[in-house]
Amino acid sequence: MDPLADALTVSGVRGSVRARIEAGGRWGLALDASPGTTLHAVTAGRSWLTVPDQPPVELATGDVVLLPPGTPHRLGDEPGGRSGRASSHPVPPEGDNDEVVTLGSAPATTRIATIQYRSDPVTLTQILGALPFLVHVRADAGNPGLDDAVRMLARELTHPGMGTSAVLRSLVDIVLVEMLRAWLAVSPPECFGTWLGALADPVVGRALERLHASPAHPWTTSSLAQAIAVSRATLARRFPAATGQTPAAYLTQWRMDLAAVRLRDTHDSMETVAAGVGYGSVPAFTRAFARAHGLPPGRYRSVARSY
Repeated sequence: MDPLADALTVSGVRGSVRARIEAGGRWGLALDASPGTTLHAVTAGRSWLTVPDQPPVELATGDVVLLPPGTPHRLGDEPGGRSGRASSHPVPPEGDNDEVVTLGSAPATTRIATIQYRSDPVTLTQILGALPFLVHVRADAGNPGLDDAVRMLARELTHPGMGTSAVLRSLVDIVLVEMLRAWLAVSPPECFGTWLGALADPVVGRALERLHASPAHPWTTSSLAQAIAVSRATLARRFPAATGQTPAAYLTQWRMDLAAVRLRDTHDSMETVAAGVGYGSVPAFTRAFARAHGLPPGRYRSVARSY
């Protein structure tokens, strides 16, 4: 079991290329707040990223930066907008990967691919929402997988061909996973307390693997500790420190995520859904689901399918 792949799938993380920025000379671009998580990959040249109330960040070729939803920000040839008034640009609508934003007073030397990621709002386990405010992975971090993914993205955008849309759909997922891998490898202090950081903890990571592999199993802290060959006290101390939740609370949340997706996407009976996430009776499952999602499962199914 791969908890990261599992969580990305269940939380419905989907990405799409929204714009290609090509800029040279004096230039600046103010990007509106977006409902999705925004990723900028610098495929050529350099840029400065400026976010309100944050120090400017210099981005070089191969750098990738991830910003949380609702973050207005600016890209430009100098930090803080000193090069003059920035062009204002709304985020292109979902699915539009053909727009080229050309900026500046000289031929383009900087190229940036902008990707946006959305998560399924019904799920409680939100991987991207648990990240620090700004995640920056530098090209010199030494992650060949991320370097290769960014180069492939740049090549596909610059020289589109047969099946480009299918290639881009896969590449945006690969870029995200490779970036998260690289960030875990180079930023341990920043990772602490996040869901991804918990995966890197040798004790908590193994516990998460067990919970994701068998969510319907009647786990207790003791049985989970025994399964990963650590003491109950060790697991009871390290799991909340890494995730902010007890093993029981995390398991309940994960079960409710699985149930929510299954209620929305299948016609399985309530008994089948309840049993699939470890509940021996529908009333017990109904109470747990209503506490987590604010609606009983039957009503939730009707509402979720109406959208």
